[in-house]
Amino acid sequence: MARTVQARLDTRTEDDLALIRSQAECSDSQAIRLALQETAERRRRRSALRHAAAAVAADLADRAEMGRVRDDMDELAAPWPEA
Repeated sequence: MARTVQARLDTRTEDDLALIRSQAECSDSQAIRLALQETAERRRRRSALRHAAAAVAADLADRAEMGRVRDDMDELAAPWPEA
């Protein structure tokens, strides 16, 4: 079932809505739905990234391996020129 939502838009939000509406070539309602969907997807991705980063940070064996790889890469790297 469709739900109606009302909002008071300030000048910036009016401009944002106009931008979305013109770029997506759609109505106000479609532009608002699109903005909500894009924002929710971005939040889901950020949340998933935070969870993945926390999992990597909690994996002590993996962190130790990353340190070993970093040390190996440092040994192989050419020396930095003196400034």
